[in-house]
Amino acid sequence: MKLNILPGFSRSIATAKVIKLLMVSGIVIVLDQISKMIILRSMPLYETIPVIPGFFNITHIHNPGGAFGFMASQGPEVRSILFLAMSSLAAVALVFFYLRTPAAYSWLSTALLLIFGGAVGNMIDRFRLGEVIDFLDFYAGGYHWPAFNVADSGITVGMSILVYHLLFDKMPE
Repeated sequence: MKLNILPGFSRSIATAKVIKLLMVSGIVIVLDQISKMIILRSMPLYETIPVIPGFFNITHIHNPGGAFGFMASQGPEVRSILFLAMSSLAAVALVFFYLRTPAAYSWLSTALLLIFGGAVGNMIDRFRLGEVIDFLDFYAGGYHWPAFNVADSGITVGMSILVYHLLFDKMPE
């Protein structure tokens, strides 16, 4: 008995979709975790290394909250349960939509995988450490953008592509 892992897709398209999922998301996750490991092993918490003075530093920060420190002041149990549940639901939804995205929508499917890879990268931190490691610190004078990481970058690029598709009616039927 043959089992088709993705009903509605030929075996070769289903295999290609799974390979793309593993490659794109895997690259985001691996780069994210390697960069965070380097930061954890080589920089004390709150240490800053100027890279482009007046614009960009590498700064070791731990974010117990969500984006922009959302819910950082809540207790660790509440944050852990909420963020792990939200990340898990988002990851399942992203894979669901990715697997149903027609192959002709390559940019859209890549966007979903970038978001998925970023969500998983940050979820790994939450499981391991109870918070997310951030270190990319961009600023202009005294105005700092909140520090972020490779996973956040994957989410941001993926969301930008997704918003483009939504705004310009480029979504599949």
